[in-house]
Amino acid sequence: MTAMRSVSLVFLVCFWACAFAMAGSGDGCLDVYWTDVEGGAATLIVTPAGESVLIDTGMPGERDPGRILDTVKNKAGLEQIDHLVVTHFDIDHYGGTADIAKQIDIGTIYDPGLPEDDDALMDRLAPYLKAAKGRRKVLGPGDSIPLKHAPGSEPLDLRCLTAAKEFVKASAKQTRANPQCSAHKDKDTDTSQNANSIVLLLSFGPFKFLDAADLTWNLEKRLVCPDNLVGAVDVFQVNHHGLDRSNNPVLIRSIRPRVAVMNNGHKKGCQPETFRTLSETRSIKAIYQVHRNINAGPKGNTDPKRIANLDQNCQAEIIKLSVNPSGKTYTVSIPSKKTKETFRTKGQP
Repeated sequence: MTAMRSVSLVFLVCFWACAFAMAGSGDGCLDVYWTDVEGGAATLIVTPAGESVLIDTGMPGERDPGRILDTVKNKAGLEQIDHLVVTHFDIDHYGGTADIAKQIDIGTIYDPGLPEDDDALMDRLAPYLKAAKGRRKVLGPGDSIPLKHAPGSEPLDLRCLTAAKEFVKASAKQTRANPQCSAHKDKDTDTSQNANSIVLLLSFGPFKFLDAADLTWNLEKRLVCPDNLVGAVDVFQVNHHGLDRSNNPVLIRSIRPRVAVMNNGHKKGCQPETFRTLSETRSIKAIYQVHRNINAGPKGNTDPKRIANLDQNCQAEIIKLSVNPSGKTYTVSIPSKKTKETFRTKGQP
């Protein structure tokens, strides 16, 4: 067997090991799961060391917590959630926390700080605060969630860039003029809880993934203008379920993602301006959606092969991302459809 064929065979073995293995199985892969919470948010990260980070918890009740726990226990094969990040205090992001905490052990819970000036919201947060008591921490710009390093694994970092409208300071490498900034046009100032969203940048060797929760238009600009605090990423979780009050083209064109994943619902998110921006961004090679937008038609949705749930009454199918142990390649799959696509991390030949 030639050296080139040997290298190709090793690559394929590693690729299929990641694609089919349960999270934390010792295969050295980094896994990300998007659970269908009908236009809320619930993104599960599982590290090569088997440590888990759940970002947001959907709505309260049985449906969303049940779906999240199915992903955690049955699809990822986990017995606990080590870290939980509540990005902001909209109910579709924090609402399921209390119900999940009754059914599985949760370690540290992070949020951007309590809205103590809003008495009505503080009252609604009572179940969350009860569940988080004794394990809650405020996550601020520049903070990293402490993650275990698997022996021989690529460097891993999950860092907060933004929280409660505060931004991490630019490094010396980031203080360069961004030519995209001149195209920005302000929208109305956002006074909602969305503006407080925690923005997380996940790095695994050369691979990068951005989850900016429900950050909105004018604040998205501040992520990349005047300084690009993010840099280029490989995978972008489309902001705010694909709503047009977010997903500023200046942000998306500055971070130059190769893959975009949208945690939308059948009628929530995937709005025309956002979908057009994603479709027209030259760096993006694939758009994935948790749901088909049943109001948008074929031209307002991605390829059906890249949509996990096509119908309103669905089986809550997931999207899964697996990053190869080297961080140089990653695969995006919809397990229910047995569809997989592999991409090379930016900067790789």
